[in-house]
Amino acid sequence: MSLERDIELLSGIPLFSDLSGDQLRLIAFSSARRDLDAGQHLFLKGDPALSAFVVASGAIGLATPLAPDAVETCGTGQIIGELALFVESKRRVTATAKEPSGVVEITRQLMRRMLTEYPELAAKLHARLSDRLLGTVDDLQRVQERLRSIR
Repeated sequence: MSLERDIELLSGIPLFSDLSGDQLRLIAFSSARRDLDAGQHLFLKGDPALSAFVVASGAIGLATPLAPDAVETCGTGQIIGELALFVESKRRVTATAKEPSGVVEITRQLMRRMLTEYPELAAKLHARLSDRLLGTVDDLQRVQERLRSIR
């Protein structure tokens, strides 16, 4: 995959939509590319989450041991594990290539470098993530209200 293709891929990720061309180029240049065969694990549930992955080609299935058939599929242009870019955690699912696939791996270390070198980017990401968190809280409140109405 070419650097220009990686930049184009990253520019389509909502988390990175505020980045300049130079910032996207830095991420694309500093990221690792991985190819997976069908059935190959990208990571396992419980593994340390040190990076996020952008699906560059193919399809990656996400499943838990308790629900191995309840697979969510991530395709080209989707990000997997973005929380790992900001906080230490463990993988909550197992990610497996459903077909020959390629991913771009972005490490937490690289994201920290970006936030340090571009403080204006840190402010934009903070606002974006805050909005998403507030949206999640609203969604959870609606679910709680529905559950209460069922009782």
